[in-house]
Amino acid sequence: MKHLILVGACYLDTILTVPHFPKEDSKLRATAVQVRRGGNCPNSLEVLAHLLSAGPHRPNVKLHLVTCLPDAQAAATSKILSSFGDGSENAIDFSHCLYRAGNEEPASSYIIRSGETGSRTIVNFNDLPEMTGSEFEKIADAFAEHGKGDGCWWHFEGRIPETTFRCIRYLRQAMPESTISVEVEKPNREGLIELAAEADVVFYSRSWAESRGYTSPEVCLKAQATSSRASFMLCTWGEQGAGALLLPSREYIHHLATLPGDRISVVDTIGAGDTFIAAMLYGLHVETWSSEARLAFAVGLATKKVQREGFAGLVP
Repeated sequence: MKHLILVGACYLDTILTVPHFPKEDSKLRATAVQVRRGGNCPNSLEVLAHLLSAGPHRPNVKLHLVTCLPDAQAAATSKILSSFGDGSENAIDFSHCLYRAGNEEPASSYIIRSGETGSRTIVNFNDLPEMTGSEFEKIADAFAEHGKGDGCWWHFEGRIPETTFRCIRYLRQAMPESTISVEVEKPNREGLIELAAEADVVFYSRSWAESRGYTSPEVCLKAQATSSRASFMLCTWGEQGAGALLLPSREYIHHLATLPGDRISVVDTIGAGDTFIAAMLYGLHVETWSSEARLAFAVGLATKKVQREGFAGLVP
């Protein structure tokens, strides 16, 4: 059995849908409000759990979440963990989460979603103590001690780069057979390039690429490849789909989200990038798929996601 461990923040999202984005110092009535669990890695794990239990292939993969949560007895913690559902054999393992004793409130995101444009503006608040490098090392050691080290794939959200860099370096030393992937998402976050240089698989966001002056996925990936050890690099580009670069061959492939002339109805873009990553991590564990098939599957599932609310029914 292989182990896929996702390391990143878990949030409780409050989503306000409004007719249009409000002007500063104005009053606006929301048309809908929704509270649901969020966070890049938890979202990806929810999609992965569905794929492993109902997807077109059933790779033998066990899912794990490493994140900071409130006190184990807090109501918010119970709500977050129960939100994943899925009682299948591929249920997510939460035993390596870090429960912050005495903290009752989870990390929170407040999301304003515009009905006019489909865009969303996110404000985060997190008062939980962040994971430290030494805490992560104990988690990694626990996998190694149980003989799981060689079959591990570690995926990092790419937040708090200094700590994440220490985590990756530790894995390279203690568990050299592990595969490591990382997200490079937030523009202007220092240290992400250094993280990407240490990973085997890298996911770049369009917003990060454009903040660096790149005008397409291909331009971004080929520029970043010069300083990376990765064998596979990907960059999403919204309605234009995503591109992938295979190394060391430098073969570039691209898959469009829609065919020219096609139109889709965008309902909910929150979690589209997380869905793409989940679908790609799933595809990378389907040994019979080509790189083209994996990219097409990930783009297709992310495109399907933006046309529905949340993740329910995303996987048949």
